[in-house]
Amino acid sequence: MTRPTVRRAIFPAAGLATRFLPVTKAQSKYMLPLIDKPTIQYAVEEAIASGLEQVVIVTGGGHSAISEHFERARGLEFYLADRGKQDLLKVLGDVDGLTDRIDLTYVSQKEPLGLGHAVWTARRWVGDGACAVLLPDDVILGGEPCLRQLIRAHADTGATVLAVRRVSPDQISRYGIIATGASDGRLHEVVDMVEKPDLSDAPSDLAIFGRYVLTHEVFDALRDTAPGKGKEIQLTDAVRKTLDHARVVAYEFEGDYYDTGTIPGYLRANLALALKRPDLREAMLEAARELIDSPEPAVQ
Repeated sequence: MTRPTVRRAIFPAAGLATRFLPVTKAQSKYMLPLIDKPTIQYAVEEAIASGLEQVVIVTGGGHSAISEHFERARGLEFYLADRGKQDLLKVLGDVDGLTDRIDLTYVSQKEPLGLGHAVWTARRWVGDGACAVLLPDDVILGGEPCLRQLIRAHADTGATVLAVRRVSPDQISRYGIIATGASDGRLHEVVDMVEKPDLSDAPSDLAIFGRYVLTHEVFDALRDTAPGKGKEIQLTDAVRKTLDHARVVAYEFEGDYYDTGTIPGYLRANLALALKRPDLREAMLEAARELIDSPEPAVQ
């Protein structure tokens, strides 16, 4: 098996998640469950499936719940074994086995200064090679892992690679948007990019989603990138600064995308995944029918 060209990834997981208050007052939003797994576990599984060897998780200082999730819970194992709950022991074993397949490291982002700053915080750990960045609240499932698709594009081009997908006009202002040069199927040359533009200023409908493969030029640019949109250091701005001397491409990824960074998106993701599970689908459909048919309650 050919060794992957990218072996490390950064998971920015330091956001304050104010949209989810009060539940995120004392816990990371990346530990909120999608059905029966915390959101960040999907990201770790994608990194493993993409052939990565190491992940650094950038936190806001408190990562105990995340790290404890991926550590063995011997007391719980004993409890389940004593009661013969072999099915649940297997569930625990599957989680414990993840760290046998990939190394997890944690670093703290001392101030909430944006995605670019979170990536910069992990710079000493990255080394000289290309590094993946995966945003854990962008969950992409189905078929070939999204990150593996980007790593393959990087192996073919040697470029920084951005995951992109076409979005509707009403969604343009939520994303970084690229301007393209030549295209070859799903692969596009990036000639410019704008962070969260108004629709009238958007150069295309190709939006950047939460997967990247970054070359060392991007980390060099982050060193000198000033705060931009939202008074934060934007990763998009740093990538844009490399366009005059380094190649940047975008890849239209394949897979089902779930945005868990907003409450409506998070609820929709849980419902969508539940409907895909044979053991949950009929119960969810029945519950949805009952709720839709029930009288609307009076506003309190």
